[in-house]
Amino acid sequence: MISVHRSEDRYRGGEPDAGIETRHALSFGPFYDPDNLRFGPILACNEEHLAAGTGFDEHPHSHTEIVTWVVEGELTHRDSAGHSTVVRAGDVAHLSAAAGVRHVERNDGEAPLTFLQMWLAPLESGGEPSYTVVPGIADSTPYALPQAGAMLHVRRLTEGERTALPDAVRLYVHVVRGRVALEGEELVPGDAARITGAEGLEAAAVAEAAELLVWEMR
Repeated sequence: MISVHRSEDRYRGGEPDAGIETRHALSFGPFYDPDNLRFGPILACNEEHLAAGTGFDEHPHSHTEIVTWVVEGELTHRDSAGHSTVVRAGDVAHLSAAAGVRHVERNDGEAPLTFLQMWLAPLESGGEPSYTVVPGIADSTPYALPQAGAMLHVRRLTEGERTALPDAVRLYVHVVRGRVALEGEELVPGDAARITGAEGLEAAAVAEAAELLVWEMR
């Protein structure tokens, strides 16, 4: 079964007057929909837009696996476990909050910043927090997230190119750039497809190059 969720239907949040705009794909904070709480282990898929010089001051997380994908700009990350880094487009950043961690996320650059942040529920609670960045992850190189029973696939397609999607109990497909054809539907940036019982599926770039993130979940 495939359920398509359009970018324009995301819940809008953040603090626009402070240069922070957020678009939520699932229930988050004050945006509550009992029929849209999570998809498998995915608890949140937030599209964040930060103006230059803005960001999220230090705040806590626990028992959450947080994966960040920068679309454009640069994201500065600092956390209470001593990690400090700048995440750029093409990098995969993973914060395992474990029993508890605090962090800061800012746009310290001069250009606007757009990033996608996905929160997943761990299979087990507790443990020590950790932070990992894979710089410039190669196309079709999976990033395993065993803590949540999930794997992230990055697919970059040239115009007209097709790619097989993993057979899985659940897939979450998010279009970052371009237009993507999937089972008779056309998805544009910010659109997502939630798929259960995925088998023998393909995605194709339509009219231009495309980039998509695919979560494979057991």
